[in-house]
Amino acid sequence: MQEVNLTLTQTFFLAAQEGTYSAAARRLNISYQSVANHIRRLEQRVGEKLVVAKRGAKSISLTPRGTSLYRLLEPEFDAMLARLGSMIDKERPVIRIGMPQAIFFYLLAPVLTAFRRLHPNVEIVGYERDVSLPELIYSGRLDVCLSERYFGNTVMSQRVICHYRPALVCPAGWPLPANEAAVPKWALGRPLITYEPGQMLRNMALEYLSVDNEQPRVVVSTSTSASAKRCVDEGLGFALLPAWCIEETDDRIQCAALTNTPKIPIYFGEATYLRSNPYVQSLYKLCLEVLAKSVEERGNRCKPLKARKPAASRKRAAS
Repeated sequence: MQEVNLTLTQTFFLAAQEGTYSAAARRLNISYQSVANHIRRLEQRVGEKLVVAKRGAKSISLTPRGTSLYRLLEPEFDAMLARLGSMIDKERPVIRIGMPQAIFFYLLAPVLTAFRRLHPNVEIVGYERDVSLPELIYSGRLDVCLSERYFGNTVMSQRVICHYRPALVCPAGWPLPANEAAVPKWALGRPLITYEPGQMLRNMALEYLSVDNEQPRVVVSTSTSASAKRCVDEGLGFALLPAWCIEETDDRIQCAALTNTPKIPIYFGEATYLRSNPYVQSLYKLCLEVLAKSVEERGNRCKPLKARKPAASRKRAAS
């Protein structure tokens, strides 16, 4: 196998991307002639012509072999270069993780505790966001992401860690529906706290709660589960939220598991070229073990409606 020269490959990639030797030279901070020399040396290694640069012409064109090589490099090369730059700039390894705020806040701490025991010298940088995760990985600003969305991006591979179902969450003083089948009619006329337009959990909630094309009245839309739960805690309305965001200390709200709602996956995604990275592999295994266990255990705090005792029975039991 012929040794790969990163400098020559980067020069070719930037020249093909920019369309001129001059632009590639500016980005690399080298001379026009150096760019031309790098391309010529790469062509000698490949054994074929890659670039056609006519004398006096400002732009270049790629040969069929050059086009094929550029298309092979294009999906991941920018991200790889950015990752290499980040590693060189740091004195110790860094893993950059992006995810929704609620996953970080409620689920990630036990994973990070276990990861730190295994890799005390690795820094974890968390980005709490749910949008543009593929773009951030593509641009090299993220290495790993946790998300409920499947992006179908060739630069990022995704694997399912676990599933969960949303739970019905409402103020503690509200009467609960008699059973799961009664939830949509129970919701009509009651104020709904949900996620901002476009979010998957909002779409799922509105579809699940619709009765004869009539939907519950949305009074507050927010971007995070923690904010939605805070509004329920204040008595502003009810919500369908991940059961794992309910704490044992949330005494002003009540929750009920909904076994007839769609299962929602949580995906572990990483830049494709990092899939064999030992730290990424370790983090993935811990998410499979620790995060999935947290989702299950925290979700069990919400009991199904049919398993609940009537309020009067609970009072008699307490006395």
